[in-house]
Amino acid sequence: MSIPTALEAALKRLSAALDHLDAASDRRARADAARGDLEDELTVMQDDRSRLAMELNSALARIESLDLAHREAERRLERAGATIRAALGESAEEPDHGGAESHEQEP
Repeated sequence: MSIPTALEAALKRLSAALDHLDAASDRRARADAARGDLEDELTVMQDDRSRLAMELNSALARIESLDLAHREAERRLERAGATIRAALGESAEEPDHGGAESHEQEP
């Protein structure tokens, strides 16, 4: 093998090695970009999870507040109903002092 032939073979091997290195570099760049996209997506998902957790806690607190208000309103309505029933019961038990007797007394 002469020097020019050996040099030509070495240049071919160097060119092939550079092509492999370039391809590996491209694959690595794509993998890094994909990993960066996944990390960005994970960050967005974690932010969404935190926001949803806060919204859920707020909704649960609102439900508890509404439940307390509902129970208080129910208690007050029951008390008002009992008062009305008691008043109606008392008025039904009282004799009518006005209408019938006053008509009978007129000539």
